[in-house]
Amino acid sequence: MQERRGWFKAKMMESFERDRPLERPLEAISRKLWPWPESKLIRTIGVLAALDFISTYVFLEISTNHRLVEGGPLAGWALQRGGFFGLFLVDLLSVGSLVLLALAVRALYQRLGFTGLGRTALVFLLVPYLIVILAAIYNNIVVSFL
Repeated sequence: MQERRGWFKAKMMESFERDRPLERPLEAISRKLWPWPESKLIRTIGVLAALDFISTYVFLEISTNHRLVEGGPLAGWALQRGGFFGLFLVDLLSVGSLVLLALAVRALYQRLGFTGLGRTALVFLLVPYLIVILAAIYNNIVVSFL
């Protein structure tokens, strides 16, 4: 058993050393994608999630077009089951889970001594969601007023 543990630890250290040269270039890419502090990215995600919920409410409740439906399968299910409160809970859980996952991966990398890769993982996990949520908000606003 001790022999396997030593072999595994040696392989992990070998992998870490192989990844160390990639840390700086990947961190540079993450800084191009999001040049501000990571905390600002998390706050932005929170604000955009709230705007998405509000724009979805406007899109579905206030719009004069009553043929509109929620496009996301999970959000549609939550809306059917629990109304807007159910949608709020699902949004809160999904966004919260994504942010917690990104923070956990970042913390793991930092604990292993890869601060740059920790930042990169956080940015690479959250920026695609930021782009998708911006598109959803834009769509909700445009469709609501057409």
